[in-house]
Amino acid sequence: MTKIDALRRFLLPCLFPATITTTPVAPTTTKKRLSTSFRDDLEDNPTTTTSTTNNNNQPNQESSPDSSITPTTTIAPPRPSKTMVLGTIFGNRRGHVWFCIQHDRLSTRPLLLLELSIPTSQLIHEMRSGLVRIALECDRTELSSCPLRSVPVWTMYCNAKKLGFANRRRASDHIRLMLKTMQSITVGAGVIPPGFGSSGSEEIMYMRANYEHMVGGADSESFHLINPDECPGQELSVFLLRGK
Repeated sequence: MTKIDALRRFLLPCLFPATITTTPVAPTTTKKRLSTSFRDDLEDNPTTTTSTTNNNNQPNQESSPDSSITPTTTIAPPRPSKTMVLGTIFGNRRGHVWFCIQHDRLSTRPLLLLELSIPTSQLIHEMRSGLVRIALECDRTELSSCPLRSVPVWTMYCNAKKLGFANRRRASDHIRLMLKTMQSITVGAGVIPPGFGSSGSEEIMYMRANYEHMVGGADSESFHLINPDECPGQELSVFLLRGK
């Protein structure tokens, strides 16, 4: 090897070092979302917590120095739609679930009131996945002439699993009182403390939101939960189907 080749071998790496290109990695962020769902982190003796959304914006008020807890509210934008209804899912923590549909929040006479056989704890478990599909089916041969929302008994499926039955009910005085108490709530989830309406009753968990009411014909209707804009959260739908 000549002297010139030796110089090239040792000097070229010094003059033109190998460059290493690094690409900055953006830090990962966790996307937050609003979930209009039952709370499952309550203790045996929980403190009443309610997160609500009202139709009308309240005027700004001066904060009192004595107040230490300020409730967080999320105001859903108005959706002028003739197909929109108000839906409430409620039930005792150790009981089963009820599903109530109202024309608006001021009405105490539900358009549809169903007592579902699914326990509240199981519905909370299903809602953790973010997707809940409740299908209620009835027999065409026996109830062909009955209006769909007047069917007394349904076979219930939740996320393709058969979970007993659902029964159509009339609103009792206790339920009407509960709906009247929640007239100021449009969207929210919370807990009604024990002793409401009658002594010794358990606390009532509820989730209230707007639903899109879709009519597919005389044999099919559905209710689809509407999440606030820019806040994707729980996906929940209830289907009323008349079998063939």
